[in-house]
Amino acid sequence: MSTNTILIVEDDRTLVDVLRYNLVKEGYNVLIAGDGEGALKLTRTEEPDLVLLDIMLPGMSGLEVCRILRKETNVPILMLTARTDEIDKVVGLEVGADDYVTKPFSLRELMARVRAMLRRAEMTAPKPSGRQSVKVGDLQVDVARRKVTLGNSVLDLTQKEFDLLAFLAQNKGLVFSREQLLDKVWGYEFAGDTRTVDVHVRWLRQKIETDPAHPRHLITVRGVGYKLEE
Repeated sequence: MSTNTILIVEDDRTLVDVLRYNLVKEGYNVLIAGDGEGALKLTRTEEPDLVLLDIMLPGMSGLEVCRILRKETNVPILMLTARTDEIDKVVGLEVGADDYVTKPFSLRELMARVRAMLRRAEMTAPKPSGRQSVKVGDLQVDVARRKVTLGNSVLDLTQKEFDLLAFLAQNKGLVFSREQLLDKVWGYEFAGDTRTVDVHVRWLRQKIETDPAHPRHLITVRGVGYKLEE
């Protein structure tokens, strides 16, 4: 079994040293980039299994790096940010990040998220056979090919948007709480931030619903959570 490779994109050398030490201790291969250009180059040439991406970088911002990477690859991206403004977190998720942690963060939490994201990426990787396809109204969700069509149009979904939609499609009609979705889709083994789920639901509705303000498929069950229905 191959060892996962993690790319750290961070210009704080002290934090880089701490992250590298703990990741190597866990058995991961580690790559380092101190700016956006280096991050893009290493991702394209080394194809890491996960990217830890700081939002505040010299020159090109982490958000722009994330936007470019998401157009080129489905590599899981975990944003690192010192900002606490909700808008920064939402924008990070909008441009394709799978999740974020706000500095200062605990190493225990960070390592748990890294393990969960890598495990989830392996679970959702396309299989050579046994293709599954689920139809929900005008939506066709091809799980193995990671392809979603709405009518005759192919939708451009981020990796986590697809994971969320695929899970709900395979369990259509069933209601899941935000905590359950964090566990099933994000794979967290601890209490994550349920706003992550809400943000992904909001952006997913923008892509699959005719009227996102009055969704027909991705339904909120007040006081409980979300479900996908015909």
